[in-house]
Amino acid sequence: MKKSTASSSSSEILGQFLKTKREKAGLTQKQVSDELGYTTPQFVSSWERGEREPPMNVIWRLASIYNISAEKIFEVMLEYRHAMIEHDLRAEFLAVRPKSSKSR
Repeated sequence: MKKSTASSSSSEILGQFLKTKREKAGLTQKQVSDELGYTTPQFVSSWERGEREPPMNVIWRLASIYNISAEKIFEVMLEYRHAMIEHDLRAEFLAVRPKSSKSR
């Protein structure tokens, strides 16, 4: 899933989590990408920068590589998506607010 217009703090939720877990496992982005069968570490880098999410079919393999539970990665992804949805809905809501309406 491509990054939405959500704030940088929400995109950092998942990216920082993945980077921290990779570093704790003592792995480079290239090692992870090789293990996953990617041709370049750019995939892993884009996840860690919050530009993209890892595909769902990769979550189980990442969990194994990082020696953590797949459920934990899923929980962090869920938190990330919740933050994106909340941000986008709020922006949409405020964009259509009539000029004469005041926040209550």
